[in-house]
Amino acid sequence: MIFDIKRYAINDGPGIRTAVFLKGCPLECWWCHNPEGQSTQPQLMVRLNRCKTSHACQNACPEDAIRWEGRTVTDWERCDQCGKCAEVCYAGAREMVGRQVSIAELMAEIMRDVPFFDQSGGGVTFTGGEPLAQPEFLVEALKHCKEQHIHAAVDTCGHTSWENFQAILPLTDLFLYDLKLVDEARHMRYTGVTNRLLLGNLRRLSETGANILVRIPLIPGINNDVTSINHFANFLSSLPRLEGVALMPYHTIGVAKYEALGMSYKLGDIQVPTKDQISQIEEVFLTYKLPVIRHTGRAV
Repeated sequence: MIFDIKRYAINDGPGIRTAVFLKGCPLECWWCHNPEGQSTQPQLMVRLNRCKTSHACQNACPEDAIRWEGRTVTDWERCDQCGKCAEVCYAGAREMVGRQVSIAELMAEIMRDVPFFDQSGGGVTFTGGEPLAQPEFLVEALKHCKEQHIHAAVDTCGHTSWENFQAILPLTDLFLYDLKLVDEARHMRYTGVTNRLLLGNLRRLSETGANILVRIPLIPGINNDVTSINHFANFLSSLPRLEGVALMPYHTIGVAKYEALGMSYKLGDIQVPTKDQISQIEEVFLTYKLPVIRHTGRAV
């Protein structure tokens, strides 16, 4: 079950990449910019800016979950995600996000981009959601990439069994390991799960000698304070092997998706970190002799 395939991605590993977004994630981060990736099932997404006011959706809804109040309004409590409104929406304002694909279908999509991989040193990045939420499919996809000599990266939050990591370890060229918070109580509050499993997996993964780029989303008021930054630096500097640490400044790109999915955005209105604030945080990591990588892919 995937919800997107993005070509020409340049921030998800080396070179030009094809990013495959798998649905399903055990975390519910307050700042998640892909909330459509949290559920394992297809979901209705309503983009009001595309609406052409045809009223076809209202007539097609069997649950009477759509009404007109100067614009189309969806009663998300009544909506059963059947998708009948999306079927009749010619403007694409209503669409079902999430579709099942076979390995053969996915590889056919990926193989179209091989010339770009070869020229740029790129490859495929499996992301989400959490790709390890669908471990069997991920293993098969990685096997096929390995057979085709395609560089494969896995973007993971790490909240899965160690057995799942062992299954993909020999098939994965690069792990993009997302680390939100080191403090367990705060991690539980802002993501919905404890971080014991993912911290343990990160350490074990590092001990295997795997190529790991840790990515830290910098969220003002949540994990960019002095204490949190030092927690990050202390923990990461204790790992035996690490390719780098990438600081990912908070952005608001995904905020509009919440309304489109009938979800509430918990984080509210906060400011994007300034360049000076990011530079100060980088300096802390550098004092711990950690290899810091800017979001542009350049080393500090």
